[in-house]
Amino acid sequence: MKKVLYGILGVLALLSLFIIACAFRPELADKVSDLLYADRGAQEPAEEEGKNGADAVSPSAGESQGTVPADSGKTANIVIVPTGPTSDEVLGINTGSVQTGQGTENRPDPSGQERSKTLEAVAGRGGYIPVQGENEQIDDKEAEKLREQYTYGETGEGLTFDGEFYPYYAMLDGTQQALYRQIYANAMAVNAIFNPVRQVSQGQLRNVFMAVFNDHPELFWLDSAYRGKFDRSGNCAEIRLEFNELIDNLDEAKARFREEAEKILSPADRLGTDYEVEVYVHNALLDKMEYDLRAPLNQSAYSGLVNGGTVCAGYARSFQYLMTELGIPCYYCTGYAGEAHAWNIVQLDGEYYNADATWDDTDPNTYDFFNKTDAEFNANHRREDLSVNLPACNGTRYANRESSPRTSGSNSPYSNARTLADTGFDENSVLLNLASYYDDCYRQIMANGGSCTFQNVVDGENLWLQCYDAYNSDAYSAGYMDRVFTELGVSGCNVDIEAEPLRDGRFLLHHTIAFQ
Repeated sequence: MKKVLYGILGVLALLSLFIIACAFRPELADKVSDLLYADRGAQEPAEEEGKNGADAVSPSAGESQGTVPADSGKTANIVIVPTGPTSDEVLGINTGSVQTGQGTENRPDPSGQERSKTLEAVAGRGGYIPVQGENEQIDDKEAEKLREQYTYGETGEGLTFDGEFYPYYAMLDGTQQALYRQIYANAMAVNAIFNPVRQVSQGQLRNVFMAVFNDHPELFWLDSAYRGKFDRSGNCAEIRLEFNELIDNLDEAKARFREEAEKILSPADRLGTDYEVEVYVHNALLDKMEYDLRAPLNQSAYSGLVNGGTVCAGYARSFQYLMTELGIPCYYCTGYAGEAHAWNIVQLDGEYYNADATWDDTDPNTYDFFNKTDAEFNANHRREDLSVNLPACNGTRYANRESSPRTSGSNSPYSNARTLADTGFDENSVLLNLASYYDDCYRQIMANGGSCTFQNVVDGENLWLQCYDAYNSDAYSAGYMDRVFTELGVSGCNVDIEAEPLRDGRFLLHHTIAFQ
């Protein structure tokens, strides 16, 4: 009996030591919590509280889809005119035979377009640094002195954050949300030291700071580190934020950041659907940025958008910033992928998808990690910390639609093709989405009063494949041809399209329309 009692006392002593260790090292408790609740957190999306954000923009509606009546008399032949390399090399796709009203023609087969890539190609492409918190215990006298010396600074009272766009805010309780608003407001005002408006533990302070940092890539001058001072009772007496060197000339840095962001935001804002916007932003970032583990400020969106060199954190925070500015919910997700890593979760039409621009930025670029489900991502990406509470990614509508994006430079398969200028078109004439393509086809046919030939230029392989799909599925009828039939009073037509790849990856489409 005495041995049993000694054993119980030993266990209790070890448990007491562990509790004391957690008090001074809250990350130990966080790790234990992660082990106990990781499965539950990965399955249960965070509850979104009150969508009050005034800056949120509603997603755009997709293009209407339609079918062609069996007796409409419309047929479409689609052929490829190769320039330089073969059409298969240019498009990166297979060809097959499709029966049309005019016989059998070679057509691109959209299935199986995604380029395979081994994980070795992206090994070492991490660089994310988790939030670093330094907590110090001070005596009660020093704590009281700090409370007298400093104020709350900016309290953030009156600020609201829409949980659809700021999911980490929605993960917190009311006390922590008050501190979140205060930290955000003081970071915006570049106030480094202040007293907390609400009392929180060391672990809670870490979660609140992480929530602010993860939700707000626009705070590119805020480092992923903070300091907290706590009295002997565990009450927080001081919070200290860490800023990078950009605060020395912050107005100029903000102007440069916005200027570079607008180079992507402006053309993206002209696109028709949220999915088209996402594809454009993804490709624009891959064209603009290079992976560089030694890049300065590489945990910020500034490193990617302004400096052009960054690590996974910079890719993900740049993507998050641009998509949020365009009114599309996009979250910063952190975890482990062979090493500490960061990527994004994107919401499209109520569905969620994983997107890892860092791992897509290879030579050539790919869509291997673009709009994937958790089932596809879990083999090599694992969420950690607060990111386990982000929504599950099970979207299907916009998953795996894309083939490899266009390449550029001397190694591009388009390098021997004609330029845009050679065709007589300019940048303002390039069609950026399917809706503008439909409108241009309708305009040119009606201007010619019937059967005619005409040309237009679409912005890249992805849009050309959307055009192909529209003709293959007869969705082009609802897009523009039904209007033409009604206004011209015709009963049938034949559509011939030749697609010529250009040097910059655009496609010149040659149309021959014959009405019956």
